Amino acid sequence: MNISSYEDLLNAANAQAEGQRMLFVFTKAELPGEPTPGQQEQYKARKGGALMPVMCVDKLASARVSYASLVEESRHTGKDWDIAFVACMSGKSADVTESVEAEEPMKEMVKSIQVGSIGNYLAFNRDGEMVRLKAS
Repeated sequence: MNISSYEDLLNAANAQAEGQRMLFVFTKAELPGEPTPGQQEQYKARKGGALMPVMCVDKLASARVSYASLVEESRHTGKDWDIAFVACMSGKSADVTESVEAEEPMKEMVKSIQVGSIGNYLAFNRDGEMVRLKAS
């Protein structure tokens, strides 16, 4: 299945034989320490910066939580963000109502994002549009 939207991701997750838990890491673009003039220009144009995780949440795919609901829920935290990374995990841990099984995979996801290893995740902007990011 070709995934080109958040709705496609929900449909793909719910089409799996095993239950899926969706992991979300919300990130904020920041300038690195001692940025170059080029980095500053790209950042001001909203085309650059280092993505730093600011919050995480997991949801059961079967709950079919809309992206608009996620954005609204995040608004109540008071934390600003630019890009949300999403991954799915399957199996026994995805079927339980508790999120404890997702804690370790979520920590690994955060670590990966911090070092710029984002190839295994889908990325969405605040408007719910899927984005492709490239390392610079």
